[in-house]
Amino acid sequence: MRILLVDDSRAVASVIGARLTTIGHEVIVAENGEVAVARFRDARPDLLLMDIEMPVMNGFEAAERIRALEANEDCAWTPIIFLTASDTPENLVTAIEAGGDDFIAKSVPEVVLEAKMKAMARIASLRAELARANRKLASLANCDGLTGLYNRRHMDTRLDALWAQATRTGAPFGLLMLDVDNFKLYNDHYGHQAGDDCLRAIARILADVCEKANGAGLAQGAFAARYGGEEFSMILPSVSQDACARVAGAAVAAVRGVAIPHARNADLGVVTLSLGGTRTARAEGSLVPLFRAADGKLYEAKRLGRNRAELG
Repeated sequence: MRILLVDDSRAVASVIGARLTTIGHEVIVAENGEVAVARFRDARPDLLLMDIEMPVMNGFEAAERIRALEANEDCAWTPIIFLTASDTPENLVTAIEAGGDDFIAKSVPEVVLEAKMKAMARIASLRAELARANRKLASLANCDGLTGLYNRRHMDTRLDALWAQATRTGAPFGLLMLDVDNFKLYNDHYGHQAGDDCLRAIARILADVCEKANGAGLAQGAFAARYGGEEFSMILPSVSQDACARVAGAAVAAVRGVAIPHARNADLGVVTLSLGGTRTARAEGSLVPLFRAADGKLYEAKRLGRNRAELG
């Protein structure tokens, strides 16, 4: 385990740290509660061994601050064992109320210390397993099962949060709506399995376009989502007018450039996209007009011959 040992006495920290290292644990030392909170953020230990009486910030206050940090995270609870030379009932009650889980004497016998650490290691292993399971469940809940992009529900949730942030700061915001041209004809001609493969390929392309846009500084936190059926969306926070046009053009060109055969896509012969987009120089009010404007431009792109981007 990775253990954060918090004690203002160098001698005590040295002795306990050596005992823990001998039985196979990694030990990080902090000399008071304030330092412990900072190192907790950086190191993310499996266990805290916390002295109570310390200068600057005592162990109870440090525990409360650490629990406050964990309150903003899913399923986060790092065990905290208080170290004390005085196991009075009052200290025990205060320790539990501060968010502590256990209480041991600094002079604890070696065999008891080792037994406690074995129990904590089992808890750390179970916490890691639970965290992996929760990440998998979150992925299943938030991602489209076919393409791996964000699904419509999660897109709406994330979009609302990004829009709220943009309206607070008056930042620009871009929205692109994309539709695979003549996709029903593609499915009729090649079959639904090929259609699924086609959507997966397009999803990878759009995700890559967003990643490159973020990496190049064209947008901040751009992402793609499956809007429904053969329709996709790309969300472009903090995007300039020129960058919005560049990302839109890159998406259309990248899909066309892969050259997935589509014999029934007019005279083009390959899979293409129609894209409609809009951008506001200053986010304010409701998102609804943004979607309506992007939808209108999408229909215009289709009316003008498909395989193109139209922005407003």
